[in-house]
Amino acid sequence: MNKNTICIWYDKDAEAAARFYAEVFPDSSVGAVHRAPEDYPSGKKGDVLTVGFTVCGIPCIGLNGGPVFKQSEAFSFQIATEDQAETDRYWNAIVGNGGQESACGWCKDKWGLNWQITPRVLTEAMAAGGEEARRAFVAMMDMGKIDVAKIEAARRG
Repeated sequence: MNKNTICIWYDKDAEAAARFYAEVFPDSSVGAVHRAPEDYPSGKKGDVLTVGFTVCGIPCIGLNGGPVFKQSEAFSFQIATEDQAETDRYWNAIVGNGGQESACGWCKDKWGLNWQITPRVLTEAMAAGGEEARRAFVAMMDMGKIDVAKIEAARRG
């Protein structure tokens, strides 16, 4: 067992979410699925209660806790991408599977979990600072999914 694991609250579909993440992202998998030993406020004996999974090497537990708590942008996975093709692949998988587009590289999956699909070129531009970072930032502010070519053009000025 890991010393630190991210626990993500789902209404009732933690296992489906974990299996989706394992299909989409590299170094991701589904581990143990535990069923409730008794009825509980949002489920019945035998329902999936928790599922262990890994997203891009990060250990997580999905908890089917019911509708009491909702996801928010206060927590997100940030996925670094190498190019436009990889950016498109992850973005389209999330949004195309019942998710929702947002701004500046953010999107939300159908379970409400937030994702930042962030090309390394954007991160590198921000780290460069100065005018290069400002131009990349301004370009990013008008985007939903990040357009790598536009960020590269903004970096060059």
